[in-house]
Amino acid sequence: MIRFDSDYLEGAHPEIIRKLTETNFEQTPGYGEDPHCENARRLIRQACARPDADVHFMVGGTQTNITVIASVLKPYQGVICATTGHINVHETGALEHSGHKALALNGNEGKITAEQIDKTIRDHYADASFEHMVQPGMVYISFPTELGTLYSLEELTAISQTCRKHSIPLFIDGARLGYGLTSKSSDVTLQDIARLADVFYIGGTKVGCLFGEAIVICNDALKKDFRYNIKQNGGMLAKGRLLGIQFETLFTDGLYLKIAANAIDMAARVKEMFASRGYQFLADSPTNQQFPILPDDMVARLHGQFGFEDWQKVDATHTAVRFCTSWWTPEENIKALEAALD
Repeated sequence: MIRFDSDYLEGAHPEIIRKLTETNFEQTPGYGEDPHCENARRLIRQACARPDADVHFMVGGTQTNITVIASVLKPYQGVICATTGHINVHETGALEHSGHKALALNGNEGKITAEQIDKTIRDHYADASFEHMVQPGMVYISFPTELGTLYSLEELTAISQTCRKHSIPLFIDGARLGYGLTSKSSDVTLQDIARLADVFYIGGTKVGCLFGEAIVICNDALKKDFRYNIKQNGGMLAKGRLLGIQFETLFTDGLYLKIAANAIDMAARVKEMFASRGYQFLADSPTNQQFPILPDDMVARLHGQFGFEDWQKVDATHTAVRFCTSWWTPEENIKALEAALD
């Protein structure tokens, strides 16, 4: 079966496998204090144009989200996010398990605005009983969003300025960051992300790694003792070099963005094949996730040949589904899907 379920279905980029094999018998210090992790940190700082940034490596997205959020928030604080935000709907209550609340806002195609954030914070303190309520302590957004949409540089700048006005940090979930940065609709660079966010992460699990995420902390106030939080949340990998080697490879000669571009090209083909046949979309995504709205009988037929996600019911006879391409999706898979639509 050809699968479009997600962008982590393949193993890892061949160059990463080669590097892991080549270094297999090296003996290095553990817990991310090896030369490969240090070189990966150097390369990431260079790519971000942030020589002052702290860089830490973790295994997966949920672990990363909760470790970052729990390290920043006080016990009485929550995090502002979209109702569709990953931490709100797709992490099995991990945020709540950490003792914090999602302060979810209704977004437009997965995005929230600076105006919404500003109003939420102002309304909190305008309430006479604000001390009896969860205090907004952080803003969380994804780039791209859960619906594959993108914040423009203007939108990101406004959100960042609002956060700084209210002295709360902006955390950008970059699980699919490579796909956002390489989208032809994006006017945002990695340097912009590093300039506007207080903390963000560069996703590897979904963009070429076997596993791994790279946390980049730009705000000095969030750096102290972060490794304690990594350890407490079970994220301090003894064989840390396995993470360092992967990011060292991805950030040598621009490989990260080069391979991410394949997913964008293949997703554009998927989008065009459904659009040209008159199908509507749940969201206008310019990235590697596409959400066509299909008749239920067609969904059932395609499930016999392809893996993809049923995302949400739109009406009694139609469902919005998700087709997701990756850094490795070959053209023959796209051709097979197109042939099945005819």
